Amino acid sequence: MTDDTDQTPSSARNPARSASWEHDLLERLAFAAVTEQRRARRWGIFFKLFFASYLILLLVLAQADSWSSKGLSSRHTAVVDLEGEISANSMASADNVIAGLRAAFESSSTVGVILRANSPGGSPVQSSYINDEIRRLRAKYPKIPLYAVVGDMCASGCYYAVAAADKIYANKASIVGSIGVLMNGFGFVDAMKKVGVERRLLTAGEHKGFLDPFGPMKPSETQYAQQLLGQIHQQFIDVVRQGRGKALKETKDMFSGLFWTGEDAMKMGLVDAMGSTSYVAREVIGVEELADFTYRENVLDRFARRFGAAMAQTLSSEIVSRTPSLK
Repeated sequence: MTDDTDQTPSSARNPARSASWEHDLLERLAFAAVTEQRRARRWGIFFKLFFASYLILLLVLAQADSWSSKGLSSRHTAVVDLEGEISANSMASADNVIAGLRAAFESSSTVGVILRANSPGGSPVQSSYINDEIRRLRAKYPKIPLYAVVGDMCASGCYYAVAAADKIYANKASIVGSIGVLMNGFGFVDAMKKVGVERRLLTAGEHKGFLDPFGPMKPSETQYAQQLLGQIHQQFIDVVRQGRGKALKETKDMFSGLFWTGEDAMKMGLVDAMGSTSYVAREVIGVEELADFTYRENVLDRFARRFGAAMAQTLSSEIVSRTPSLK
Protein backbone atom coordinates (compact mmCIF):
# COMPACT_ATOMS: atom_id res chain seq x y z
CA MET A 1 0.00 0.00 0.00
CA THR A 2 1.48 3.26 -1.08
CA ASP A 3 1.09 6.71 0.47
CA ASP A 4 0.02 9.23 -2.09
CA THR A 5 0.51 12.19 0.29
CA ASP A 6 2.69 14.86 -1.32
CA GLN A 7 5.95 15.13 0.70
CA THR A 8 7.31 18.07 -1.27
CA PRO A 9 8.17 21.08 0.96
CA SER A 10 5.86 24.04 0.73
CA SER A 11 8.72 26.27 -0.33
CA ALA A 12 9.33 24.00 -3.29
CA ARG A 13 5.66 23.89 -4.14
CA ASN A 14 5.37 27.69 -3.84
CA PRO A 15 8.66 29.42 -4.77
CA ALA A 16 7.01 32.88 -4.75
CA ARG A 17 5.88 32.48 -1.15
CA SER A 18 9.38 31.39 -0.08
CA ALA A 19 11.02 34.36 -1.77
CA SER A 20 8.51 36.73 -0.16
CA TRP A 21 9.20 35.30 3.30
CA GLU A 22 12.98 35.59 2.90
CA HIS A 23 12.65 39.16 1.60
CA ASP A 24 10.45 40.08 4.55
CA LEU A 25 12.97 38.59 7.00
CA LEU A 26 15.88 40.44 5.42
CA GLU A 27 13.85 43.65 5.44
CA ARG A 28 13.08 43.25 9.14
CA LEU A 29 16.72 42.56 9.96
CA ALA A 30 17.79 45.63 7.99
CA PHE A 31 15.23 47.83 9.76
CA ALA A 32 16.34 46.41 13.14
CA ALA A 33 19.97 47.19 12.35
CA VAL A 34 19.11 50.73 11.27
CA THR A 35 16.99 51.25 14.39
CA GLU A 36 19.82 49.99 16.59
CA GLN A 37 22.29 52.30 14.87
CA ARG A 38 19.99 55.26 15.37
CA ARG A 39 19.52 54.36 19.02
CA ALA A 40 23.28 54.03 19.53
CA ARG A 41 23.84 57.33 17.73
CA ARG A 42 21.28 59.09 19.95
CA TRP A 43 22.89 57.69 23.10
CA GLY A 44 26.31 58.71 21.82
CA ILE A 45 25.11 62.27 21.21
CA PHE A 46 23.47 62.33 24.65
CA PHE A 47 26.63 61.23 26.45
CA LYS A 48 28.79 63.66 24.48
CA LEU A 49 26.47 66.53 25.37
CA PHE A 50 26.34 65.37 28.98
CA PHE A 51 30.12 65.27 29.36
CA ALA A 52 30.53 68.56 27.51
CA SER A 53 28.03 70.20 29.87
CA TYR A 54 29.79 68.61 32.83
CA LEU A 55 33.17 69.95 31.75
CA ILE A 56 31.73 73.42 31.16
CA LEU A 57 30.18 73.34 34.63
CA LEU A 58 33.53 72.35 36.16
CA LEU A 59 35.23 75.18 34.31
CA VAL A 60 32.64 77.69 35.53
CA LEU A 61 32.98 76.47 39.13
CA ALA A 62 36.75 76.49 38.88
CA GLN A 63 36.81 80.11 37.75
CA ALA A 64 34.01 81.34 40.01
CA ASP A 65 36.33 82.48 42.79
CA SER A 66 38.63 84.16 40.32
CA TRP A 67 35.78 86.06 38.69
CA SER A 68 34.27 87.05 42.02
CA SER A 69 37.51 88.56 43.32
CA LYS A 70 39.48 89.77 40.33
CA GLY A 71 36.48 91.05 38.45
CA LEU A 72 35.60 93.62 41.09
CA SER A 73 35.52 97.11 39.71
CA SER A 74 34.89 98.88 43.03
CA ARG A 75 37.65 99.84 45.46
CA HIS A 76 38.49 97.00 47.81
CA THR A 77 40.94 95.67 50.35
CA ALA A 78 42.65 92.62 48.91
CA VAL A 79 43.12 89.59 51.15
CA VAL A 80 45.61 86.75 50.71
CA ASP A 81 45.79 83.78 53.08
CA LEU A 82 48.99 82.20 54.35
CA GLU A 83 47.44 79.14 56.00
CA GLY A 84 49.08 75.97 57.32
CA GLU A 85 52.57 74.57 56.99
CA ILE A 86 54.84 76.44 54.61
CA SER A 87 56.37 73.94 52.22
CA ALA A 88 56.89 73.52 48.50
CA ASN A 89 53.95 71.12 48.12
CA SER A 90 51.42 72.76 50.43
CA MET A 91 48.76 75.39 49.80
CA ALA A 92 51.02 77.78 51.73
CA SER A 93 53.90 77.30 49.30
CA ALA A 94 55.78 80.34 48.09
CA ASP A 95 54.38 79.88 44.58
CA ASN A 96 50.78 79.95 45.81
CA VAL A 97 51.18 82.83 48.25
CA ILE A 98 53.18 84.91 45.78
CA ALA A 99 50.60 84.28 43.04
CA GLY A 100 47.90 85.65 45.31
CA LEU A 101 49.97 88.67 46.33
CA ARG A 102 50.84 89.57 42.75
CA ALA A 103 47.22 89.35 41.66
CA ALA A 104 46.17 91.50 44.60
CA PHE A 105 48.69 94.25 43.85
CA GLU A 106 48.03 94.16 40.12
CA SER A 107 44.31 94.77 40.55
CA SER A 108 43.58 98.41 39.70
CA SER A 109 40.88 98.53 42.41
CA THR A 110 43.10 97.38 45.27
CA VAL A 111 43.58 100.05 47.92
CA GLY A 112 45.49 97.93 50.41
CA VAL A 113 46.55 94.31 50.90
CA ILE A 114 46.13 92.14 53.99
CA LEU A 115 48.16 88.97 54.35
CA ARG A 116 46.24 86.77 56.79
CA ALA A 117 48.86 84.65 58.54
CA ASN A 118 47.94 81.50 60.41
CA SER A 119 50.86 79.07 60.26
CA PRO A 120 53.32 77.24 62.53
CA GLY A 121 56.08 77.88 59.99
CA GLY A 122 57.95 75.50 57.75
CA SER A 123 60.63 75.72 55.07
CA PRO A 124 63.07 78.63 55.51
CA VAL A 125 63.56 78.69 51.74
CA GLN A 126 59.85 79.05 50.98
CA SER A 127 59.51 81.64 53.75
CA SER A 128 62.43 83.59 52.32
CA TYR A 129 60.83 83.61 48.86
CA ILE A 130 57.64 85.11 50.29
CA ASN A 131 59.56 87.71 52.29
CA ASP A 132 61.58 88.74 49.24
CA GLU A 133 58.45 89.06 47.10
CA ILE A 134 56.66 91.19 49.71
CA ARG A 135 59.57 93.63 49.73
CA ARG A 136 59.65 93.70 45.93
CA LEU A 137 55.91 94.37 45.64
CA ARG A 138 56.03 97.08 48.29
CA ALA A 139 58.77 98.83 46.31
CA LYS A 140 56.94 98.42 43.00
CA TYR A 141 53.58 99.62 44.37
CA PRO A 142 54.56 102.18 47.04
CA LYS A 143 51.02 103.60 47.28
CA ILE A 144 49.50 100.22 48.22
CA PRO A 145 50.27 99.21 51.82
CA LEU A 146 50.59 95.58 52.88
CA TYR A 147 49.61 94.60 56.40
CA ALA A 148 49.96 91.19 58.02
CA VAL A 149 47.15 90.06 60.33
CA VAL A 150 48.01 87.12 62.59
CA GLY A 151 45.32 84.55 63.39
CA ASP A 152 45.92 81.78 65.91
CA MET A 153 49.63 81.51 65.20
CA CYS A 154 52.46 83.08 63.26
CA ALA A 155 55.58 81.22 64.30
CA SER A 156 59.01 80.48 62.90
CA GLY A 157 58.90 80.52 59.08
CA CYS A 158 55.55 82.28 59.10
CA TYR A 159 57.04 85.23 60.98
CA TYR A 160 60.05 85.08 58.65
CA ALA A 161 57.65 85.61 55.73
CA VAL A 162 55.51 88.42 57.20
CA ALA A 163 58.39 90.37 58.76
CA ALA A 164 58.56 92.38 55.52
CA ALA A 165 55.01 93.76 55.90
CA ASP A 166 54.41 97.46 56.53
CA LYS A 167 52.79 96.59 59.86
CA ILE A 168 51.83 93.45 61.72
CA TYR A 169 48.56 93.09 63.62
CA ALA A 170 47.54 90.27 65.93
CA ASN A 171 45.07 89.20 68.58
CA LYS A 172 46.18 89.41 72.19
CA ALA A 173 45.98 85.59 72.38
CA SER A 174 47.81 84.91 69.11
CA ILE A 175 51.07 82.95 69.28
CA VAL A 176 53.96 84.90 67.74
CA GLY A 177 57.69 84.31 67.48
CA SER A 178 59.73 81.09 67.59
CA ILE A 179 62.60 82.82 65.79
CA GLY A 180 64.92 79.86 65.49
CA VAL A 181 65.93 76.93 63.28
CA LEU A 182 65.88 73.20 63.95
CA MET A 183 66.97 69.92 62.41
CA ASN A 184 65.58 66.80 64.03
CA GLY A 185 65.46 63.05 63.60
CA PHE A 186 65.88 59.76 65.44
CA GLY A 187 68.77 57.47 66.35
CA PHE A 188 68.37 53.68 66.28
CA VAL A 189 71.90 52.55 67.21
CA ASP A 190 71.10 51.00 70.62
CA ALA A 191 67.82 49.53 69.37
CA MET A 192 69.65 47.80 66.49
CA LYS A 193 72.17 46.32 68.93
CA LYS A 194 69.39 44.86 71.07
CA VAL A 195 67.55 43.43 68.08
CA GLY A 196 70.75 42.17 66.47
CA VAL A 197 70.47 44.13 63.23
CA GLU A 198 73.63 45.08 61.35
CA ARG A 199 73.70 48.33 59.37
CA ARG A 200 75.48 48.01 56.01
CA LEU A 201 76.15 51.37 54.41
CA LEU A 202 78.58 51.90 51.55
CA THR A 203 79.39 55.45 50.46
CA ALA A 204 81.75 57.28 48.15
CA GLY A 205 82.56 60.47 49.99
CA GLU A 206 83.55 60.82 53.63
CA HIS A 207 80.33 62.49 54.74
CA LYS A 208 77.81 61.02 52.28
CA GLY A 209 76.10 59.21 55.17
CA PHE A 210 75.75 62.51 57.01
CA LEU A 211 73.84 62.09 60.31
CA ASP A 212 72.80 58.55 59.41
CA PRO A 213 70.16 57.60 62.03
CA PHE A 214 71.43 53.99 62.08
CA GLY A 215 74.97 54.95 63.02
CA PRO A 216 76.51 56.87 65.94
CA MET A 217 76.76 60.65 65.63
CA LYS A 218 80.17 61.90 64.60
CA PRO A 219 81.39 65.02 66.44
CA SER A 220 82.64 66.61 63.23
CA GLU A 221 79.27 66.16 61.50
CA THR A 222 77.38 67.42 64.55
CA GLN A 223 79.54 70.53 64.57
CA TYR A 224 79.00 71.08 60.85
CA ALA A 225 75.22 70.72 61.22
CA GLN A 226 75.25 73.21 64.09
CA GLN A 227 77.17 75.70 61.96
CA LEU A 228 74.64 75.23 59.17
CA LEU A 229 71.73 75.88 61.52
CA GLY A 230 73.54 78.90 62.96
CA GLN A 231 73.98 80.42 59.51
CA ILE A 232 70.29 80.02 58.64
CA HIS A 233 69.36 81.36 62.08
CA GLN A 234 71.43 84.48 61.48
CA GLN A 235 69.70 84.99 58.13
CA PHE A 236 66.36 84.79 59.98
CA ILE A 237 67.53 87.33 62.56
CA ASP A 238 68.74 89.73 59.87
CA VAL A 239 65.39 89.50 58.05
CA VAL A 240 63.48 90.30 61.26
CA ARG A 241 65.74 93.24 62.09
CA GLN A 242 65.46 94.58 58.54
CA GLY A 243 61.69 94.23 58.45
CA ARG A 244 60.87 95.53 61.91
CA GLY A 245 63.47 98.28 62.02
CA LYS A 246 63.30 100.68 64.96
CA ALA A 247 60.05 99.15 66.21
CA LEU A 248 61.97 96.10 67.43
CA LYS A 249 62.87 96.07 71.14
CA GLU A 250 65.39 93.25 71.31
CA THR A 251 65.70 91.09 74.40
CA LYS A 252 68.05 88.22 75.21
CA ASP A 253 65.29 85.70 74.48
CA MET A 254 63.91 87.25 71.32
CA PHE A 255 65.89 85.05 68.94
CA SER A 256 66.07 81.99 71.20
CA GLY A 257 63.17 80.12 69.60
CA LEU A 258 60.67 81.08 72.30
CA PHE A 259 57.24 82.38 71.36
CA TRP A 260 54.85 84.82 72.99
CA THR A 261 51.25 85.95 73.04
CA GLY A 262 50.26 88.75 70.71
CA GLU A 263 50.05 91.07 73.71
CA ASP A 264 53.64 90.39 74.79
CA ALA A 265 54.85 90.38 71.18
CA MET A 266 53.53 93.91 70.78
CA LYS A 267 55.59 95.05 73.80
CA MET A 268 58.68 93.55 72.14
CA GLY A 269 58.00 95.19 68.79
CA LEU A 270 57.29 91.94 66.97
CA VAL A 271 53.71 93.15 66.49
CA ASP A 272 52.58 96.75 65.90
CA ALA A 273 49.02 96.65 67.23
CA MET A 274 46.00 94.52 68.02
CA GLY A 275 43.48 94.10 65.21
CA SER A 276 41.55 91.68 63.02
CA THR A 277 41.24 91.59 59.23
CA SER A 278 37.98 93.54 59.24
CA TYR A 279 39.41 96.10 61.68
CA VAL A 280 42.50 96.73 59.55
CA ALA A 281 40.41 97.00 56.37
CA ARG A 282 37.90 99.37 57.96
CA GLU A 283 40.00 101.47 60.32
CA VAL A 284 43.51 101.39 58.84
CA ILE A 285 43.09 100.99 55.07
CA GLY A 286 39.71 102.71 55.04
CA VAL A 287 37.96 100.31 52.64
CA GLU A 288 35.81 97.71 54.36
CA GLU A 289 34.95 95.70 51.24
CA LEU A 290 37.19 92.64 51.01
CA ALA A 291 38.28 90.80 47.88
CA ASP A 292 39.92 87.40 48.35
CA PHE A 293 42.90 86.86 46.06
CA THR A 294 44.13 83.69 47.75
CA TYR A 295 45.30 81.12 45.25
CA ARG A 296 43.21 77.96 45.49
CA GLU A 297 43.77 74.94 43.34
CA ASN A 298 40.73 74.45 41.11
CA VAL A 299 39.35 71.24 39.70
CA LEU A 300 41.16 71.58 36.39
CA ASP A 301 44.50 72.31 38.07
CA ARG A 302 44.08 69.30 40.33
CA PHE A 303 43.16 67.08 37.39
CA ALA A 304 46.11 68.35 35.34
CA ARG A 305 48.51 67.81 38.25
CA ARG A 306 47.31 64.27 38.89
CA PHE A 307 47.25 63.45 35.19
CA GLY A 308 50.75 64.84 34.81
CA ALA A 309 51.99 62.84 37.78
CA ALA A 310 50.44 59.67 36.38
CA MET A 311 52.02 60.30 32.98
CA ALA A 312 55.39 61.00 34.56
CA GLN A 313 55.20 57.80 36.58
CA THR A 314 54.26 55.81 33.48
CA LEU A 315 57.12 57.29 31.45
CA SER A 316 59.54 56.74 34.31
CA SER A 317 58.53 53.09 34.60
CA GLU A 318 58.90 52.68 30.85
CA ILE A 319 62.38 54.24 30.88
CA VAL A 320 63.49 52.12 33.82
CA SER A 321 62.21 48.97 32.16
CA ARG A 322 64.32 49.74 29.08
CA THR A 323 67.47 50.74 30.95
CA PRO A 324 70.27 48.15 31.21
CA SER A 325 70.90 47.01 34.76
CA LEU A 326 74.00 45.47 36.34
CA LYS A 327 72.59 42.77 38.58
